[in-house]
Amino acid sequence: MKLRALPALAGAAILALGLAACSGSAEATGTPGSDDTSSTSGFAVDENTLVFGVVPDSVDTETNYQPLMDYIAQLTGKTVEYHESTDYAALIEAAVAGKVDVASFSGFTYVTATNNGAQLTPISSIVTAEGQEPGYYSQAIVPAGSDIKSIEDFKGKKVCFVDPSSTSGYLFPSYNLLKAGIDPKTDITPVFAGKHDVSVQKVGEGAECEAGFAEDSEVAKSDKVEVIDETMVPGAPLVYSSTLPDDVSQKLIDGLSEITIDDIIAAGIDSADTDAFRSVFYATKPVDDAYYDLIRDICKETEAEQCQG
Repeated sequence: MKLRALPALAGAAILALGLAACSGSAEATGTPGSDDTSSTSGFAVDENTLVFGVVPDSVDTETNYQPLMDYIAQLTGKTVEYHESTDYAALIEAAVAGKVDVASFSGFTYVTATNNGAQLTPISSIVTAEGQEPGYYSQAIVPAGSDIKSIEDFKGKKVCFVDPSSTSGYLFPSYNLLKAGIDPKTDITPVFAGKHDVSVQKVGEGAECEAGFAEDSEVAKSDKVEVIDETMVPGAPLVYSSTLPDDVSQKLIDGLSEITIDDIIAAGIDSADTDAFRSVFYATKPVDDAYYDLIRDICKETEAEQCQG
């Protein structure tokens, strides 16, 4: 599953969403232990604790990430606390305020957070199967048996998105709708489901949403929807706060840059040896800030207000 380049970004004049223009690229420091900290210690809480933030993609988010949090605790010798975010915006606000130390973001959420001043450095991206490269699919879905056969048919319909700061549940869908000649603000009735699994559920029911978008891992769990289109998006990053002390940052970089599930199990994290964790984690591969320039390009073309600093 190689990251596929999107079609040439052209025709910017017709791609206006009527929203504010995006800012320039993020200024992630990439340097562990930056002196510009939100607290005297550089930690979100204290030197004995790491706060782990996650984009709330589904009802199982915390459970899915528990083995990884256990592994980070072993790597660093610190207590790892799960940061519960009600939505994407709340996680962005927490990152900007320096209230998370380590996090699993979506690509769009990472760009939005750093554009708004969050001091974050990407380490790697999770892949879910052997042989994959970082990246996953944003899928356009309809109820099973629907007469809707293409994105062009979404015009005039009630369409489920995930969250205004979701990469695969809003930014890429908006771009693809615009390519199809559909303004996602005026030519459809947008419905924000909040989580990927809820978007899939609502589309499957076919009442509140006649069509929609979600990431492939959640779509695959339902037999009530059909995929009519898909686009590969950059893999979601594992990031650390650039304000952390050098020794802690280096442990995170060394331990999370390129590992497999077998490495985590061998380290004694028995909770990783389950079908549930294997369904969401196989390995990590290194990524850097420049890897997310594709998202910044689409931000500029769609003029999505979430991109602005």
